[in-house]
Amino acid sequence: MPIKEFETPYPLIDTDPHFRRVVNNFRPSDYTAWAGTTAAFPSLLYLMEQAAPTRPRRGLGTSLRLAGVMGAIGGFLYAYQRSSFRLWGWSENEREQERAKSDAEAGKVPGMGESSLSPEMQGVAFRNSVFSQLNLGKCLALTPAVVPWFNLVNHKYHEPTKSE
Repeated sequence: MPIKEFETPYPLIDTDPHFRRVVNNFRPSDYTAWAGTTAAFPSLLYLMEQAAPTRPRRGLGTSLRLAGVMGAIGGFLYAYQRSSFRLWGWSENEREQERAKSDAEAGKVPGMGESSLSPEMQGVAFRNSVFSQLNLGKCLALTPAVVPWFNLVNHKYHEPTKSE
């Protein structure tokens, strides 16, 4: 299946980046966004409780811990999406271009190694995960029909010039 080509403001690095590649390309600003989201969830819950108290018998401890976990998960998904956008060329990606060149020269690009899957199953994995990062915001809205789908498969469908 040919990969649809898009005109992007920055050079495309990978159309379906492997999970490790996306996480390895996190920038300090991604970690800051992750930490900010993690702190924002329980902070907002606490502020809402101060504005309109519900008078829980056992306090807010459990609720604040749950809000912290939800904030950490949401923050990770947000940081993952930001990193994916840079690999797709949708936002500034000069650092990622340099890293991609050095990784390609060294032959260690995550997701582009040998796979134990048949070519048909590699295609299925690609079709299921390509551009799935666009749905990560819906996961934050707790939409039940959307599950975070990360690319964990080595396959040959990474560059826009490669096709079946």
